[in-house]
Amino acid sequence: MSSVIVIIVNILLAVVLAVGLTPLWVWWERRIAGFIQDRSGPNRCNIGFIRLGGLVQAVADMLKLIFKEDFTPSHVKHKFFFTVAPVIVFLCSFLTFAVIPYADVLTIDGKAHTMQAVPTELGILWFLAFAGLSVYGIILGGYASSNKYGLLGSIRASAQVISYEAAMGLSLISIIISYGTIHLTDMVNAQAGTYLGVIPMWGIFIQPIAAIIFIVCSFAETNRAPFDLAEGESEIVAGYHTEYSAMKFGLFQVGEYAAMSASSALIVTLFFGGYQIPWMDTQTIQSNINYVILAIIILLPIKIFIFTRWMKKNNKAVGKDTSREKETKVLTIIFWSLCIGIMALLISFLVTGLGTNGVNIATAVIQVGTFMVKFFMMAFVYMWVRWTVLRFRYDQLQMLGWKVLIPLALLNIVVTAIIVVIGN
Repeated sequence: MSSVIVIIVNILLAVVLAVGLTPLWVWWERRIAGFIQDRSGPNRCNIGFIRLGGLVQAVADMLKLIFKEDFTPSHVKHKFFFTVAPVIVFLCSFLTFAVIPYADVLTIDGKAHTMQAVPTELGILWFLAFAGLSVYGIILGGYASSNKYGLLGSIRASAQVISYEAAMGLSLISIIISYGTIHLTDMVNAQAGTYLGVIPMWGIFIQPIAAIIFIVCSFAETNRAPFDLAEGESEIVAGYHTEYSAMKFGLFQVGEYAAMSASSALIVTLFFGGYQIPWMDTQTIQSNINYVILAIIILLPIKIFIFTRWMKKNNKAVGKDTSREKETKVLTIIFWSLCIGIMALLISFLVTGLGTNGVNIATAVIQVGTFMVKFFMMAFVYMWVRWTVLRFRYDQLQMLGWKVLIPLALLNIVVTAIIVVIGN
């Protein structure tokens, strides 16, 4: 029974983090763009007095795409390819998330459970396989559109993939040499120690050059600015999805955000310790679980207090419109109710004890929470860069990939191999 529950939890986490967060990403990106450009962003769409800081706007946009007419232009010759292209992009982007570990191996009643949606030994190779396949959907979509702008977008996508994919694969070779495994859970566990008792043994400190190369290539992988050449609206209208509308267009957009989620999760897993808390490995958390729970009980109301104060400060009444203040009061009550409920549950754990299974499950929950904090921070970096850095020219990306990233990745492999052989 425990195996079935763990499998369901892993699949639900993958679905929610890869696809279910799309409305949140759209809202978050608009708010970040508004902040960077010194404007409000979405804050008008509402259900009654509920605005959720503009999140209702993202939900409305999603419903619009669902119920909008699914139109296929008459000049499209290959309608099957035209229809299946966004599905390929969506599925490949979603499946790349399936091997991301959210926590260390969970042991219940003596049985070990891998905290991955697809517990495969392929590890990083699974990610590379499906991440590389997603570009076929983009190429197919532009070609099947029978549109010159769509075809140009497809050509750009194919040129882009050969510019960054080689550098990305070479940067991962250095990581594999350093960790001695392709299994992502083993890679995360290898980052649990410290240098000199202070610096975490994260991949960003072990392989800083590989981290930079991989992160740059990941931006190109997701087709987001500054590498959104395949859909450069200032040059080729919308590129490969110019002729798409309704949910076909929606699948392309969801696929883009799913790719961003998968890339963010993999960057966290490889270079920022994954689910590991700095200076605390799995055994340390388990042996000090009461202190960890006590720290959460202390920190949680402080964070809720700061967040509710921020909401109150930024949602004051505008003239006679008091809807924002009403919403703030309702949300404040909801957040404090959840906070009190969670604190009561945690206190009951401290009083009654957890037992062996309880300690293992609590450790897994804490590690999942740690992973999600890092995951959201990396997703923020994606959005921050998109609204800060200008788009690269078509030739600049190719020069960056072939003349800078690939030679640098090859040099890094040689240096890493020499250090590993000398250090045995």
